[in-house]
Amino acid sequence: MAGRTQFRPLDGLLLLDKPPGMSSNAALQVARRLFRAEKGGHTGSLDPLATGLLPLCFGEATKIAGLLLGSRKAYDTVAILGTTTDTDDAEGAPLRERPVPPLDVAIVEAALAPLTGRIRQRAPIYSALKQGGEPLYTKARRGEAIEAPERDVDVHGIEILAIAPGRVSLRVECGSGTYVRSLVRDLGEALGCGAHVGELRRLWVDPFRQPQMYTLDALQALAEQEGEGALEACLLPVEAGLAGFPRVDVDAPGGRRLAQGQRLRGYPPSEGAVAIHGPENRVLGLGSVDAEGTLSPQRLFAWAVAGTATKAGDAQ
Repeated sequence: MAGRTQFRPLDGLLLLDKPPGMSSNAALQVARRLFRAEKGGHTGSLDPLATGLLPLCFGEATKIAGLLLGSRKAYDTVAILGTTTDTDDAEGAPLRERPVPPLDVAIVEAALAPLTGRIRQRAPIYSALKQGGEPLYTKARRGEAIEAPERDVDVHGIEILAIAPGRVSLRVECGSGTYVRSLVRDLGEALGCGAHVGELRRLWVDPFRQPQMYTLDALQALAEQEGEGALEACLLPVEAGLAGFPRVDVDAPGGRRLAQGQRLRGYPPSEGAVAIHGPENRVLGLGSVDAEGTLSPQRLFAWAVAGTATKAGDAQ
């Protein structure tokens, strides 16, 4: 069929600046077609209203998507005061309007104090959390009565950026599973006037604290003007996603033994996953080192099992 995309094996990470009004999956599919990547995934949805960092994983990088999903994140958001909505953001239908009281920094800080640290948070009813195997937003769209679940989340800090009539601008640093929409909703209730998210932008996700992001428009222009090679130069190697993990180095024979499912001894014990690196600084995959210093493979990349050393971003 003429014009049909010919997909190819491609490994690497793309730090996408997601546009507003597009779902994370829709943005992924556009990028995947641009790069002609056979396999792709994203590392945690951004709301359609939201913009900012959405790490995309192509090929073997999809094996670490779950690790990035659980990483620490930061957002800028604008809370619109005086109106609550059914989605807790500007895309929803208004539910209730209340007058906004006079505010200053001290009042807002006092309202934010119980929303920081380890807190119990109720998710929005329009969220991707599943209940009975189905996302809550699907049930909500059918008009079903929903009791959104509560769970413990970590809010590491909330900074007040600006206070203006009817709105408060905030910077939020939080852990996995935190809903900024819920924070804004709960702030509105604490202030007695209600609130919803008017703007939301994700600034960074560990380990990408100062990310060089690319918009879909910029990538499209790059593809048209400079070709596929220029696009591939935008990809980060898989190693970049493992920068925050303890590193364990093995030689070529050790790498082959791990690829065969064997274990290696003589390594410093480590809590949690470790990034296993082979010769030429090539990451082989993830493993664990127990209290006795035994290194066990957990999830290896295809090139480790095949004994190859192709670089991220290379067509294979």
